[in-house]
Amino acid sequence: MEPRISIITLGVMDLERSVNFYRDGLGLPLQEGYEGQIAFFELKGTWLALFPRDLLAEDANQAGEGQGFQGFTLAHNVRSTEAVDRLIEKAASIGAEVVKNPQDTDWGGYSGYFKDPDGFLWEVAWNPFFKID
Repeated sequence: MEPRISIITLGVMDLERSVNFYRDGLGLPLQEGYEGQIAFFELKGTWLALFPRDLLAEDANQAGEGQGFQGFTLAHNVRSTEAVDRLIEKAASIGAEVVKNPQDTDWGGYSGYFKDPDGFLWEVAWNPFFKID
């Protein structure tokens, strides 16, 4: 296996609401051809996909129910502590739930967390050890 993740797919409850959150709220670039069944956002190095949760569960032969902490987070690194604050504020302004306000970390960075409309946890971080191209 080559060392990369090509697509991260989030199973969402309301595709249109989630597309609006990521495209209109956070400003991610929606791929052309979005037709209401699945949405792709091309990011640097990977894609983010939104797909109805029940259909994603069916595709993976899994039960669609589930709640609480899913055992993973998504992370978005930014170039400064001020950028962390701005993005957390932006997410809150478009309906995200801030679950951890930005703060200094024990590993030398600065980060906070929000939940998107489906409860997926996003960490927004400034990491002095992570180079952003």
